[in-house]
Amino acid sequence: MEMMSPAATRPIAALPAVPPVGATRLQLRGVVCPRCVRLVRNELERMGLQVVNVALGGADVVLSPGTELDAAAVHATLDPLGFELLENPHDQLVEQLKATVLELIHYTPVEQWPVLNYSVYLSERLGRDYHYLSQLFSAREGLTVEKYIIRQKVERAKELLSYQDDSVAEIARKLGYRSAAHLTNQFKQVTGMSPTEFQRLDPEHSHRTGLHEVA
Repeated sequence: MEMMSPAATRPIAALPAVPPVGATRLQLRGVVCPRCVRLVRNELERMGLQVVNVALGGADVVLSPGTELDAAAVHATLDPLGFELLENPHDQLVEQLKATVLELIHYTPVEQWPVLNYSVYLSERLGRDYHYLSQLFSAREGLTVEKYIIRQKVERAKELLSYQDDSVAEIARKLGYRSAAHLTNQFKQVTGMSPTEFQRLDPEHSHRTGLHEVA
């Protein structure tokens, strides 16, 4: 699949594929924005955990010597806030893939966009064969990785359209589309309206979808 170029926005990254030595990885569903990162960090620290890193997709923590993670306590603390601790390895890998896509499309400055295709990029970032990742993602999410990427790009386009600063052609350029027509075609397939219609009819952002809800 052709590699696209997202618009620059607030810097935030996905968790690295492997946690630091000595750290325990908490793969969390719902950590999709800077506010989520701050909230999760605050709650984990309030629980008395030593937080090494919080990023898109979860957190890495260091446990006291001789102790194990109290998963029930993490659930009790984070579930009411909309963050789910994932304990199934397949769910964890899918969430890693989602976080990597979010980082790329929503939070990576355009000048830092790698000149690769999506399949190579995801395979290298996650250290897994793309065919395996694609099959797992489709089985767990009910749509292909390619369609998930398109839907995230459309959500990013909605955000840029809501600012009323750029033309559709400029937004298409920022998102790496070959043309404004290409963006318009994908936008209409997902939303049922053109970018111009969305910009005119949705000034209050009522048709924006939460990033963790995109499917």
